[in-house]
Amino acid sequence: MAEGSANIGFGGNGADYPVRSGSVGPDVIDIRKLYANTGAFTFDPGFTSTASCESAITYIDGDQGILLHRGYPIDQLAEQSSFMEVAYLLLNSELPTAAELDKFSYTITRHTMLHEQLSTFYRGFRRDAHPMAIMCGVVGALSAFYHDSTDIADPRQRMIASHRLIAKMPTIAAMAYKYSIGQPFVYPKNDLSYTGNFLRMTFGVPAEEYEVDPIVEAAMDKIFILHADHEQNASTSTVRLAGSSGANPFACIAAGIACLWGPAHGGANEAALNMLREIGHVDRIPEYIARAKNKDDPFRLMGFGHRVYKNYDPRAKVLGAAATEVLARMGKSDPILDVARKLEEIALTDPYFVEKKLYPNVDFYSGVILSAIGFPTTMFTALFALARTVGWVAQWNEMIADPEQKIGRPRQLYTGPTQRDYIPVDRR
Repeated sequence: MAEGSANIGFGGNGADYPVRSGSVGPDVIDIRKLYANTGAFTFDPGFTSTASCESAITYIDGDQGILLHRGYPIDQLAEQSSFMEVAYLLLNSELPTAAELDKFSYTITRHTMLHEQLSTFYRGFRRDAHPMAIMCGVVGALSAFYHDSTDIADPRQRMIASHRLIAKMPTIAAMAYKYSIGQPFVYPKNDLSYTGNFLRMTFGVPAEEYEVDPIVEAAMDKIFILHADHEQNASTSTVRLAGSSGANPFACIAAGIACLWGPAHGGANEAALNMLREIGHVDRIPEYIARAKNKDDPFRLMGFGHRVYKNYDPRAKVLGAAATEVLARMGKSDPILDVARKLEEIALTDPYFVEKKLYPNVDFYSGVILSAIGFPTTMFTALFALARTVGWVAQWNEMIADPEQKIGRPRQLYTGPTQRDYIPVDRR
């Protein structure tokens, strides 16, 4: 709704622009007519001051360290809910009743199988292919197998595609891992939970039964919940931008996976774990703290600070406790966790880190947990993509249904040559 106006003038032309207020958060100035009124664009690299859409899914207050999904705090969801319940919430706006959750879980479970011909698709990749490369290819190829759910104008087809993507992503990710280590694919099992099914498909083998460890399952479910959605980040914006052209949902999610692959986005937890391993022992922490403070040293503390959060990342608090539980369950005394705990303690008290608001983020502990469970670092981003598919799908559905949605077309500040005449090659 409009809440007053803001006057913006340029080049002698001034006009009032509507100020819109959300249910929470800062007001926004609607500048859609700025170019028509003034002949000028805004310049905002990285979109740090630009709202690209209207959304009712996720809200972040980075200064206060708040993350809400449909109004529910992330720590409450991670501690009390399940990933399937959060998936339903993101897709349908409200928490499900027991009957609704059972029906939704049943639907997702019955979509976990992949078309059998897709198994041969995997064999076209080199054995040492990165799991994210495989996931980009396989998810993009889904549209070649499921023609009955690519009509984005049909709400029923959109929902079927959404269910298929959420259901099949664990199978796709597990198969990417199995292919990389030369083990046979393990098919999903309908009497297991979403997360338990994924663990079995990843670590089980046909030769023996696989028992899902409830503590490991609970920790993985928390990781999935904590990565389910995070407002208009780079990969989510990519999904929306691809979807704005009318591309089918499988292509849009493949685009999101490609964007997530970047080390500044989905690969950050791998970088944080590698840093902890490099430090190796708590005795070496002072050396690395000094290096982090030295502006002439290229070393940076990974897993600290965030583009949005200027306070403690609420997701990191949940994972810090989960890391202790998982390592205790696995019977491991990992010096990496000791390094992480000590670094966190320093970051929360050292004036340098406090002043610069370099608090631990979700990547700081997730890598420790995933490594303890047995995942190689190459799978970390694939697991992120698995969880974030729920958010991508919810955001894509919201965008398609938005009557104000237009094809994305950012403007630019052109700094190249002005018009010049072509000179034939023999005269140059």
